[in-house]
Amino acid sequence: MKRIIFSLLVLMSYAVFAQTACKSSGDLDPQYCDQNGDMVADTPTDPKLLKTPSTIVFTYTPVEDPAVYEKVFKPFTDHLAQCTSKKVIFYQVQSNAAEIEAMRSGRLHVGGFSTGPTAFAVNIAGAVPFAVKGTEKEFQGYNLLVVVKKSSPYQKLADLKGKKFAHTSPSSNSGHMAPMALFPKEGLAPGTDYNILFSGKHDQSILGVRSGDYDGAAVASDVFHRMAVRGQINEDDFRIIYKSPKFPTSSFAYAYNLEPKFRDQLLKCFFDYRFTDDMKKAFDGADRFFPITYKKDWAIVRQVAENGGEKFNRSAYDKETSREEEARKKAAAKN
Repeated sequence: MKRIIFSLLVLMSYAVFAQTACKSSGDLDPQYCDQNGDMVADTPTDPKLLKTPSTIVFTYTPVEDPAVYEKVFKPFTDHLAQCTSKKVIFYQVQSNAAEIEAMRSGRLHVGGFSTGPTAFAVNIAGAVPFAVKGTEKEFQGYNLLVVVKKSSPYQKLADLKGKKFAHTSPSSNSGHMAPMALFPKEGLAPGTDYNILFSGKHDQSILGVRSGDYDGAAVASDVFHRMAVRGQINEDDFRIIYKSPKFPTSSFAYAYNLEPKFRDQLLKCFFDYRFTDDMKKAFDGADRFFPITYKKDWAIVRQVAENGGEKFNRSAYDKETSREEEARKKAAAKN
């Protein structure tokens, strides 16, 4: 009995110490601390919690075919391996939820996250965004576009009331959260004026409009233009009837518990790298990783989510993950 009481006292003391040591988690899950208020997880102070991986696992957001991006990023992952003197593998993920879970569980060390899912990755998985594709002068952004077939009669958002309208996935900024926040003032209320149809990915929404499966779709401008550059679509087959203000494009983020010396070396490898011609072509002229901070550069994304009544907390994530998986299964069955 004394041993049990002693053990309970130790656990209670540890809990009190943990609460005292971590005064604030902000919007982050409770296992992470945000003592300095920068809105991302602090690096652990306990050396036992720090990680220096023998193999670096890297991935890029599954906005399109993951195999395409594994090839596009090959010159960079080769550079990263040489720069860090470590093996680097590209881990293909099939959904935003799978990518976030990979980082949360420690299976992913660094990767590119779509704009909307970046906030979930920060709050749920301890991701620390540090860069966006860009140029010497600025980071690369994108717009939410609404595309319809050029041969269709639709000229403005309100024309799509009662029509087949595609969103991509529930956690996507341009593919769902921004439309929820921005469309109503344009005369089109998602879920009221039309039933939301989740395609699963931006490219599937675009191809769905071209094939006639959807009358219109909310998609990211960078994906739309990349598909045209690669010859997957002809932009002249479409009409753009809505264009939003600029959002930051996919973030690159590392796991919060990377050992600081290794982390700093990793970041230097990113920032020193210059894109190959093929990468520039794939990423709309971007030629480097441009430094950003989540607190400042993702403020517009958080504001859009808040205006649309969305949260980036655990309960919202679980709900979005379930809906995203259901949409992915429906899209897979359809294809």
